[in-house]
Amino acid sequence: MKDTLRPGLTGRLEYLVPDGRTVPHLLPESKEFGALPDVLATGYLVGIVEWACMRALAGHLDDGEATLGVHIDISHDAPTPPGTLVTVDVELIRVEGRQLKFSVQARDDDAVISRGTHGRAVIDLRRFQARLLARVTRTERLS
Repeated sequence: MKDTLRPGLTGRLEYLVPDGRTVPHLLPESKEFGALPDVLATGYLVGIVEWACMRALAGHLDDGEATLGVHIDISHDAPTPPGTLVTVDVELIRVEGRQLKFSVQARDDDAVISRGTHGRAVIDLRRFQARLLARVTRTERLS
């Protein structure tokens, strides 16, 4: 991690909600999701929040590092139909070792649609991939 990775770092992501990011598309094999309205799915909202945080970190990580989401605590307060522009603003509010915490807020033209916090962990990609491979190999041996 670079020494520029410190609280106060901000970022913004604008995302135009496409038809395929609505509740019925979240898990197409689910009849229950399929019967719900065509509005931005909370699961996709989480992904958009994560993306905004990752973008805010661009240039602040060392080569071979990345971040993974480890905690999410956000509301989903208003429905957002396809074709609507969502703006996500994030601010890094805490750095504790490799643990990062962001304050997040998302809005569209009509309302604040989400607010809360998101935690990410800085990882060394090679070490993470090695641990993942060991886990996959162990699982395959048990099958």
